[in-house]
Amino acid sequence: MLHAYVRSGTGLTLLQPAEPLDAALWIDLYRPLAEQVEAVNALGYDVPTLADMEEIEISNRLYMENGTYYMTGVLPGQLPDGSPVAMPVTFILDGKRLVTVRHHAPRPFVTYPARADRSSSGCTSAERIFLGLVEEIVGRLADISEGVGRVLDATAAQVLGKTASGNSADLETALVTIGQQAELMGRVRMGLLSMDRILVYHRAGTGQDREKEDAGTRAVRSAVQRDIQALEVHADFLTSRIGMTIDATMGMIGLQQNERVRLLSVVTALFLPPTLIASIYGMNFQHIPGLQRVLGFPMALVLMVASVGGVLALLRWKKWF
Repeated sequence: MLHAYVRSGTGLTLLQPAEPLDAALWIDLYRPLAEQVEAVNALGYDVPTLADMEEIEISNRLYMENGTYYMTGVLPGQLPDGSPVAMPVTFILDGKRLVTVRHHAPRPFVTYPARADRSSSGCTSAERIFLGLVEEIVGRLADISEGVGRVLDATAAQVLGKTASGNSADLETALVTIGQQAELMGRVRMGLLSMDRILVYHRAGTGQDREKEDAGTRAVRSAVQRDIQALEVHADFLTSRIGMTIDATMGMIGLQQNERVRLLSVVTALFLPPTLIASIYGMNFQHIPGLQRVLGFPMALVLMVASVGGVLALLRWKKWF
């Protein structure tokens, strides 16, 4: 799928079918078809494949070719079936236009075109669109972090509000929820790291010619980098909270298990003396006191019940039950 955008007043609008592709200021390739890749390649760009984008070497993710930046980062998003995933996105930037290549759907690529004119950098040039899109991505990562914080608040209140006799199924559900939030935070941290590396590389490249660099874009880039640094600190805080909540959940599960084992131990202790008495009178000896008595059986039953009551009284006196 290919989305091409041109300037319309102070914002962006989709390129009309009758207009040539080279008139676009931003070309967004989403799971592109072969003919769409060829059309963008014809404009002088080398569109990377998914395999190229997934290469982890820094030389394959951040490089310049013929004055064009090729910058790849990993961002959270969704696959067509709605599954959450973190996959690479490539930003191809030169003085004429921005080209983005992706094989999943990060939400900022949907929300940014409608509000491009309201971004800090505006959308009067390819570089400003790039910085505005990065700003939208960082804002989305901040929203995800806030959502994780809210889920952790609710889950921690649920876990810490449980008693030893609480429902273990709820605690297991809470543990799964926390694990999902930990995975989500991992994707957020990867996105923040990727955006920071991209902006540092972009700054180093444009910094070689300070006189031609737009002071406004430099200020926006610096502001976004500060936001990223603040979000990284917040991500560290949320990660520590996730660890604490997991420990608390596992502790509550352990307390429930200990309580069940304690109850089983108490029941076992209660029936040990009656079992001993029954074992004694079940021996195959001819001469056992009380075997020939008429009231021998009732006396044994009374003795068994009395032993249970004695053990129960002892446990309550020791406050073990």
